[in-house]
Amino acid sequence: MDLALLDRTLSERGEPSYRARQVWEWTARGSASYGEMTTLAKPLRTVLAEEVPFSTLEVVTEREARDGTLKVLFRTHDGHPVEAVLMCYRDGRRSLCLSSQSGCPLTCTFCATGTMRFGRNLNASEILDQALHFRRIAPVNHAVYMGMGEPFLNYADVIESARRLPDLGITPRRTTISTVGWMPGLSRFVDEVDEPIRLALSIHAADPELRSELMPVNDRYPLGDVVTECRRYFELRRRKVFVEYVMLAGVNDSPAAARALAALLDSRTFKVNLIPYNPTGTFEGSSRQTIEGFKRELDRARIPATVRLTRGRDIEAACGQLASVR
Repeated sequence: MDLALLDRTLSERGEPSYRARQVWEWTARGSASYGEMTTLAKPLRTVLAEEVPFSTLEVVTEREARDGTLKVLFRTHDGHPVEAVLMCYRDGRRSLCLSSQSGCPLTCTFCATGTMRFGRNLNASEILDQALHFRRIAPVNHAVYMGMGEPFLNYADVIESARRLPDLGITPRRTTISTVGWMPGLSRFVDEVDEPIRLALSIHAADPELRSELMPVNDRYPLGDVVTECRRYFELRRRKVFVEYVMLAGVNDSPAAARALAALLDSRTFKVNLIPYNPTGTFEGSSRQTIEGFKRELDRARIPATVRLTRGRDIEAACGQLASVR
């Protein structure tokens, strides 16, 4: 819900300051409407239902994958499409993949979101309403800001929303913000955020020329500078940085590319997640054998590495596949 509108509406009615907190607590616990909020007087519930929409987002479509992953297409009040995903794992994790923008202006070549027309940043309430939609379906306990958009291009609203996720059951240690290396937001995150929110860095190539081809942002903020800033984060916070590396056949998956990645990183600061490429129409994914060989090179260099489990590929809900048109 629009939390600023909620505060303003309650204030204009002369309600005590704790009313907004009551409404938020009910909402964060999974209430589906104001009508369920029995600690509020019925006339107030009626007023809120009329004046403060329960969500800032309209649900357009929902799709469920064979593995149980749920993808929802939302639309903002001004018509911008937003997709978010709920992933359920056998170990009990119920993880949300949240979007911070409608579309993305950074045009990474392997990512479907980059092919969309960029809409705008989402405000904190619109980010939270993605999470709240899934919270009404089931309890949730993890969140990653890895959906549409570059979170650090929308720094203030992303951090504001992340700081409310514990009320939904998602602690800071189970919240991850992913960046391609947008330095202004990354530096603010390193300097300002005391909560143990995890940081993930999308690299996808250690070679500067190749990375610039895959991710034009590298021309503006070179990878060496970004990695140095991540090391500063570790020195200040003593929290490892997760490196995301999508495996593209014949592009960035050679043993030499693995050795270059290992030379760039250090085992004290970084842990690598190797991501099987999810088709977006541009590249081919690396074979399982190639991915295993790449990982062996990292293991040999003692760089911690895992291969990410792909979820929701059959409904275009996997990493890099979120995209929609207006």
